[in-house]
Amino acid sequence: MNTPAFSDSTHESVNLPDKPALEGLRDKWDAAWSESGVYDFDVDTDRGQVYSIDTPPPTASGSLHVGHVFSYTQTDILARYQRMQGKNVFYPLGWDDNGLPTERRVQNYYGVSCDPSQPYDPSFEPPAKPAKNSRDFVKISRQNFIELCEKLSAEDEQIFEDLFRSTGLSVDWKYTYRTIDDTSRSVSQRAFLTDLSNGHAYSQDAPTMWDVTFGTAVAQAELEDREKDGAYHKVKFFPEGADGLADTSADPIVILTSRPELIPAVVALVAHPEDERYNPFFGTNVVSPLFGVSVEVRAHELAKSDKGTGIAMVCTFGDLTDVTWWRELDLPTRAVINRGGRLNLDVPEWIAASPKPDAVANYEKLAGKTTFSARRDIAEMLVESGDLIGEIEAITHPVPFYEKGDKPLEVVTSRQWYIRNGGRSAQLRDELIARGREIEWHPSFMRSRYENWVENLNGDWLVSRQRYFGVPIPLWYRLDAEGQPDYENPIVPESLPVDPVAEVPAGFTAEQRDVPGGFSADPDVLDTWATSSLTPQLLSGWSRDEDLFSKVFPFDLRPQGHDIIRTWLFSSVVRANSLNDVAPWKHAGLSGWILDPDRKKMSKSKGNVVVPSDILAEPKPGYGPDAVRYWAASARLGADTAYDVTQMQIGRRLAMKLLNASKFALAQGVHAGLIGQLGAVNHELDRALLAKLAEVVESASAHMADYDYAHALRVSESFFWEFTDDYVELVKDRSYGAAGESEQLSAHVTLATALDVLLRLFAPIMPFVTEEVWSWWRTGSVHRSPWPGDEQLADPASAVDPTLLASVAAVLTEIRRTKTEAKVSQKTQVRSLTIAAPAAVVAAIGAAHGDLVAAGRIENLVAEESGEEIAITAVDFVPQD
Repeated sequence: MNTPAFSDSTHESVNLPDKPALEGLRDKWDAAWSESGVYDFDVDTDRGQVYSIDTPPPTASGSLHVGHVFSYTQTDILARYQRMQGKNVFYPLGWDDNGLPTERRVQNYYGVSCDPSQPYDPSFEPPAKPAKNSRDFVKISRQNFIELCEKLSAEDEQIFEDLFRSTGLSVDWKYTYRTIDDTSRSVSQRAFLTDLSNGHAYSQDAPTMWDVTFGTAVAQAELEDREKDGAYHKVKFFPEGADGLADTSADPIVILTSRPELIPAVVALVAHPEDERYNPFFGTNVVSPLFGVSVEVRAHELAKSDKGTGIAMVCTFGDLTDVTWWRELDLPTRAVINRGGRLNLDVPEWIAASPKPDAVANYEKLAGKTTFSARRDIAEMLVESGDLIGEIEAITHPVPFYEKGDKPLEVVTSRQWYIRNGGRSAQLRDELIARGREIEWHPSFMRSRYENWVENLNGDWLVSRQRYFGVPIPLWYRLDAEGQPDYENPIVPESLPVDPVAEVPAGFTAEQRDVPGGFSADPDVLDTWATSSLTPQLLSGWSRDEDLFSKVFPFDLRPQGHDIIRTWLFSSVVRANSLNDVAPWKHAGLSGWILDPDRKKMSKSKGNVVVPSDILAEPKPGYGPDAVRYWAASARLGADTAYDVTQMQIGRRLAMKLLNASKFALAQGVHAGLIGQLGAVNHELDRALLAKLAEVVESASAHMADYDYAHALRVSESFFWEFTDDYVELVKDRSYGAAGESEQLSAHVTLATALDVLLRLFAPIMPFVTEEVWSWWRTGSVHRSPWPGDEQLADPASAVDPTLLASVAAVLTEIRRTKTEAKVSQKTQVRSLTIAAPAAVVAAIGAAHGDLVAAGRIENLVAEESGEEIAITAVDFVPQD
């Protein structure tokens, strides 16, 4: 085998910096990658060559936090690995900029609120200083408000892109999108109309969870319970007498309620059918206190005999259990809470018709009040009427909130749009569970979270929202002679995207809007998840670019947080199932949460986030992007991870060691032509190092293929420190040429080969520093080089023990420890040293004798086979001057 020419200095093909540094690498390589297009997706491809990633679009409503850097880095590691595996990686990134978070940010940022009754002002400028109180915000038209939303979100998105670039995401930025842009709105509206035509979408008047702050309906997946203070009230319901009034001579039925303000809305009392206390009352009527409205006592399996007094007041509507009872018992609707969270001003007809003389007057005392005020006032009224038993009992109980809201949700009746998701169909539910089983989950136990969610749905997916900055529901309705809309036969647009509130359907004129015989626009927008759920279709060119669609869909990977399995992941499966009859991806990679020092999830809403720009800064006290990525890579998919700057410090140290160790090796004459020249490797220590490296490559490759980059990092890093702290120290003299050209060449080939492989192992995790070192001695980009694995690292003709290096390193450690304990310098010469060690270690000492005596500065080294431990039995230092 021809061996490369010997060299005793920096090779002419190598260009080393005077002083390697991490500072400046981020901007240098981000610019270079953008110019070279190293991460560009090649559209001239076929599906087998592609690895496509359905990247989550972050919400563009303020700022990103360190949790975003954490999870998006984990995705990027997988993307870089697949690219090095030879895949044509389709890796776009967009921004989720429509919906309530953006509206709220715009309101607070500019001091404005949307009032659709206001005329559009093309020259409107927001106040220079927003009012502190939202009641003083400037009211602007719907169109002015939308324009401000678009302006601010665009500014936020540029900041987001800069941050992600500084993190080193290998995104193809040509495929950037916004969930509110024309393409996204067209795709979202087309998907909605497709689901409508196929019977997967429908509208109806129904009880709906309602956020009074945002003034919009809320879906089940957006609910969260919060512990709130409340109170239990024991209230009497007397049997109905012959005159329709309460028969106070009879014993009352006593109910326990935390919401006495809903007594005007009571429609039944419900107990368990097997509860003997109430069995005699089933089918009879009682009368509501204060309002004298007749309500029936009914039986239902959901009633809990051991809760409260064992009998519940059913109102329309206090909670979702009320909705269930109302629906299954076919109860009347007597709603009194409006969309503003207040009791209706008008006296309800069932109270107006009550035979109780003061029923109307009692209701008028509550009319127009918030539920909080009405709860307090009706409690006082019940005390005065004698219908309240005992003291009010203070409690703490879970109350449903919109996940982004500030006030408890109400249940109001309104016309809303729904997409079928299995909540009311066992067949569809089973179908969606089966779709989930077509996906490979990382980690695998996350699939149970998906299935638990699907199995416990209690209704279809509510997708309409009563807001402004969103994708409009693309429908109009004909109005009859009385001005009533025909919801059963909506008018469908001829082209998309469309804004029905601002545009006129074919065959009508603007003057016919909202007048009898004319038309009316659907006023609502689609929930932001209704558009985000379509990222696989949006990114792939569905319904617009069938060539791209065939090359990237279904996607290979959906990366996301485990906390939005029930929202984004599930809704995406629902849409792909109805639109494409397939699971939208082959793999789902679920990132964990970032936890603060108190082990609580970091989030903007909790105010405990860390701004990533500080830690990404390259000069200290920052750590630089490679160090932050190292921290992110240290956590497995699905694992909640503490924010830990110690890990970043370790990552920065690793990055610096990569620079310095690489410079040392390359300064000795090591160059690319030496890589893989195994015929020149004639030293047992070198062969052992490469054999160990082969094991590392095999292990790291297996872990990366299994989406376990954290394990791959641990394996690679452990070897790297063994390589730099032990092997490099041992071969320094030989690398300088002290043992002759042949021995030097063996060390140089080993150094070149190991450095080449190590740079590629670390490239997905630390892209900046590995690209920097690669540029010193190689052409092209390390990120377009192949992942290690195909090259042969060990000569099959020569058997070698991979543990030889560890044995020799252990001996060197003992030599160093002996010098330290003797309080002499590590550079102190040793006249003679005797080591007692097991047979395998003695053999290793023999194989690496020259390197050991050079590293230990030993004139005479004697190894004796003895015992199970390594021990230095005699040492004689050369006297120091």
